[in-house]
Amino acid sequence: MFLSRWLQVPLYAGLIVAQLVYVWVFLAELFHLVSDTLAGNGKANETMTMLAVLGLVDVVMVANLLIMVIVGGYETFVARMNLQGHPDEPEWLSHVNANVLKVKLATAIVGISSIHLLKAFIGISEPGWRWQQTMWQVIVHTVFIASAIALALIDKLMPSHDPDKGGEPHRNGQAAPDCLTFR
Repeated sequence: MFLSRWLQVPLYAGLIVAQLVYVWVFLAELFHLVSDTLAGNGKANETMTMLAVLGLVDVVMVANLLIMVIVGGYETFVARMNLQGHPDEPEWLSHVNANVLKVKLATAIVGISSIHLLKAFIGISEPGWRWQQTMWQVIVHTVFIASAIALALIDKLMPSHDPDKGGEPHRNGQAAPDCLTFR
């Protein structure tokens, strides 16, 4: 049963492919932004440029979300990557667990939702704007915020199993991995 965790490796590999797709999308959107600006054909007004840049930021935030899921999920649920001391080790990886990963994902989703909501607000002056669609985006965004807060509060209220933080050690003297700890 324990070996079944390796069945997740193709899933993480698929997310790496999705990351490559996002790199392609980013480069294509950046190319269009630069070419429209340099062409001076009227497509690159301030609002359109802001929307294009927000689209680039959105792609980067989704890519960051993918990295958190790929690296954090692999480290938490499949196998340790043994990056301690490596100059490129992400700061957050040293204390990643299933709960921390959930909170980080929730806050990243709130950030992505914020960008989409900002795009909707910018589009209010555009012809064809529908207030119902923007209203639903605000409602969904509010639910995302409430969910992120709830996850953070739940994580904060859970007892620590980290001996460095005053919690009880696992049976081998080390902290129990949070992905296997029932709280």
